[in-house]
Amino acid sequence: MSKLTILIAEDQTLVREGLETILNLESDLEVVATTDNGQTAYELAKSLKPQLVLMDIEMPVMDGITATRLIKESSPDTIVLILTTFTNEDYIIEGLASGASGYLLKDFTSDKLIHSLKEAVRGELMLPSKLAAKFAARMRIASAPRQPMIDYGLTPRELDIAKLITAHKNNREIADMLFITEGTVKNYISVIYEKIGTNDRTKAILLLKHALEAVN
Repeated sequence: MSKLTILIAEDQTLVREGLETILNLESDLEVVATTDNGQTAYELAKSLKPQLVLMDIEMPVMDGITATRLIKESSPDTIVLILTTFTNEDYIIEGLASGASGYLLKDFTSDKLIHSLKEAVRGELMLPSKLAAKFAARMRIASAPRQPMIDYGLTPRELDIAKLITAHKNNREIADMLFITEGTVKNYISVIYEKIGTNDRTKAILLLKHALEAVN
């Protein structure tokens, strides 16, 4: 029986070596290479053509999301599973959009890891419950009906602040960029939230991005 060939890209030596040891103990798995950065991961995947890549997100030289996209462009059949400690839905969306077959949180057990790899090879989307819940919430927000920006009735100054909010600037950064006080920014944001119908900054960013895109 042929072995499932695996490339590990992880910048933490202890985690990388631990994964290699665990996987090589399985008779039907073989770690063909390891690396500590995304650039080398891409190069190794291109030359060795492993069936599966375990990819960390935050690595030197090149991050895991970028490396995933490049690997899928050059080797579409290679399966990429992203290893992460993050539950940020932005990472989930970016990774899946780049071609990853799912995510594994780094709190997995050995049995769970091995099971997940085999499920991914069978075509299953691997998304732990913590991440799946966040992803589902994000999709519900994204699919909610929205008004065009003109209906929100934002003033020119509110529009300036809305654009900076969608650029993920915090209140202090917005104040510095617009030469106003942080308290004034908070007042403007309160008015913007009231006009768009939410008090949640994440939801506000999504609503404002959609509205700004509609205007542009």
